[in-house]
Amino acid sequence: MHLNSQMQYKVSFALTMLGQILTSFTAFLGVWFMFTRFSQVENFTFSEVLLAFATVLLAFSLAECFGRGFDLFPQMISNGEFDRALVRPRSLIFQVLANKMEFTRLGRVLQSLVIFAYALPQSGVNWTGAKVLTLFLMISCGTALFFMLFILYAAIAFFTLEGLEFMNIFTDGAREFGRYPFSIYGKNVLRILTFVIPMAWFQYYPFLYLLGRTTNPWLIISPLLCLVFALPTRWCWRYGLKKYQSTGS
Repeated sequence: MHLNSQMQYKVSFALTMLGQILTSFTAFLGVWFMFTRFSQVENFTFSEVLLAFATVLLAFSLAECFGRGFDLFPQMISNGEFDRALVRPRSLIFQVLANKMEFTRLGRVLQSLVIFAYALPQSGVNWTGAKVLTLFLMISCGTALFFMLFILYAAIAFFTLEGLEFMNIFTDGAREFGRYPFSIYGKNVLRILTFVIPMAWFQYYPFLYLLGRTTNPWLIISPLLCLVFALPTRWCWRYGLKKYQSTGS
């Protein structure tokens, strides 16, 4: 239904998708300009950095495309729409999810696939079944983690009634920081992205295994550690739902 409604204005849909591509293309240009001056960034080559960049961009784009309803959740609360959702015989998560899907974000998905098409053969990775599985887990678990961050953002709105912009540090900001392997931002940032918001588990650590810089086989399944973040996310959502009071709209 969402796709059909958005395709009623095909030119607008195409131009919006193009705008999404151009927006994220500026991030690619930033990486490209960096490597016109330097041959490596912390011992990572251009094609290796693009592989990490494409992984984060694809994961974020898929999560944003189908999880857009959580980004707009504060509006559901303020206009009283969430009150109606509470009396419907469907899961609240499903109703918020189905409230909005932004298929123009597929423009970013397309761009990430183009970057993958260049980076995969150029990165020097010796592709085996284990490394293909690693890349699949990086993308799928990264998508799940961004999706959980959107849910956490929505859960905070139970108390604030409006979205808090600082959460964009971990969603849109992470997409920007993910242009490079997270280790280049320093040990303190890497620790935060390992033990607080576990983004390094789907981007940095399995990435080292892909490049052959470590042979630790446990890093193949290290992206699955991102799924542990579902526990605090679920608790925050359920706690916010328990404390929710209608805005009276």
